[in-house]
Amino acid sequence: MATRSRSASAPLTFDLPVSLIAKIERHRRGHGLRTASEVVRLAIDEFDFETCKPQRDVHRQVSVRLTTAQRAMLRRYARQKDASVGELLRFALDSLAPRKRKAR
Repeated sequence: MATRSRSASAPLTFDLPVSLIAKIERHRRGHGLRTASEVVRLAIDEFDFETCKPQRDVHRQVSVRLTTAQRAMLRRYARQKDASVGELLRFALDSLAPRKRKAR
């Protein structure tokens, strides 16, 4: 059963995208549950963690040289977008188009 007594639970705090929080709310209403905690407990009880294979890109640190102007621009946008400089760099690199080859 997904519902537990308060004495048998402990708080756990973690970040979720807003879209997933909205999904929790939809499942809360759809399953007739009272709280987000009950939805999370239900999801944990029903999920097959044995066969789960999380997909992750391996990360490595890279050191690059930027102009003072580029560094300042990245910091400014990081503040404006409430993001890290690394996150903005990943967006920029992911959107970089391949160079077109010259016709022979």
